[in-house]
Amino acid sequence: MIRRMIVASLTAGTLYAVSIAGLCALPANAEPSAEETPSRTSIAMRSSVGASWGTKNQYESRGALSLSKLFLVDYALRHGDGSATDRDLGERMIRFSDDGAASAMEGKYPQAIDAIAAEYGLGATRSGTGDWSTAITSSADVADFLHAKQLRDPSSLIFQWMATAGETAADGTVQNWGTARLPGVLGTKWGWSDLGAPEVGSASYGTGFTVAAFTWGTADDQTGDVLGALPSVVVDVLGVSAWFAPR
Repeated sequence: MIRRMIVASLTAGTLYAVSIAGLCALPANAEPSAEETPSRTSIAMRSSVGASWGTKNQYESRGALSLSKLFLVDYALRHGDGSATDRDLGERMIRFSDDGAASAMEGKYPQAIDAIAAEYGLGATRSGTGDWSTAITSSADVADFLHAKQLRDPSSLIFQWMATAGETAADGTVQNWGTARLPGVLGTKWGWSDLGAPEVGSASYGTGFTVAAFTWGTADDQTGDVLGALPSVVVDVLGVSAWFAPR
């Protein structure tokens, strides 16, 4: 049943991107299924064919990290004053995960995160006790949000900026892990914690699908968990003993 759901979920987008030319040998240690995804990572995927899939903990509340910038920017673009300043701040927040830009945007629209959560019915998403960096969400909420954007607002600048994200963020962090490594992905937003134990997040979209993941661990931990949970099942269903080459 789970495999049928995954195939249906991926058909609209990811499977369109599968080609033998894009594959390489499957590593011996890269065969875990979605059921075996470590609890440190939560993953959610949504598709335009109506199917949804996720790990058992996809609804678990996690620190939103810089993925909260998606909510801030969406509010500013659709409910803000339409200024060039908002557009500049939004681009810096999505493409380069600029914290200063996020603080400026939140100062202007302090209600943004909670307003977007209410508008899209994101049950696990809320502003935190501090600034935007303490907001809470879930992988399911982020995937649902991006999925709703694809259906209602496919020309959103958010998607354009995710598709042209910088190789490095404003603080020098390399942006290349997690959901961005999945086949068929067109754009990604990343998040990470600068303090305490490592914690990362990533959210991506492709043609007809969205996917989000949060990990209590490193960027490499998340990449391994995401690749192990999703593409391995796809290639198994297709009967191809192969692995998607990392970008």
